[in-house]
Amino acid sequence: MRASTETGENGVSMLDEPFRYGLLIALAIALLVAAFTDLRSRRIGNWLNGAIALGAPLFWLASGLDLTEIALQLGVAAATLAVLAVLFALRAMGGGDVKLLTALALWIEPLLFLKLLIAMALIGGVLTLAFGAWHVTRRQRDKLAIPYGVAISLAGLWVLGTAYLPALSAGRNLILTN
Repeated sequence: MRASTETGENGVSMLDEPFRYGLLIALAIALLVAAFTDLRSRRIGNWLNGAIALGAPLFWLASGLDLTEIALQLGVAAATLAVLAVLFALRAMGGGDVKLLTALALWIEPLLFLKLLIAMALIGGVLTLAFGAWHVTRRQRDKLAIPYGVAISLAGLWVLGTAYLPALSAGRNLILTN
């Protein structure tokens, strides 16, 4: 089977698709690492958040985003950082969580990012109830720390799995039937 050099509806070469999905898989792995490290140590490393943020421009290129769409991604990320910086200053959110969510805003298109935020809030609420109950049953008196990176990561994985990766199987079926 020869590789096709035809372009899709967004002007992206069919050869860019494996690279695009490779980037999405790398993002999914990074989100799993963020969830596990936050769960274990209540920290998300700057190196991980930086790698996620630096991968976004490669994803934009592989996805065929134009300058307007890139500007929109940057604007959503800037707005996310501005709002979350206030929450960080109020000690309502950790710095790693702020950076992780801001880095994800660079990847996820705006309407899907809104879905991510809603899913994150719901998952975060469940985590808070679960960790709160566990904290009370163990009669701990120290401050309850919720690993919100877990909620962010799970919401991000949900968006990737429902909005971005289904196109992989649909595209594969389309290529194999031609």
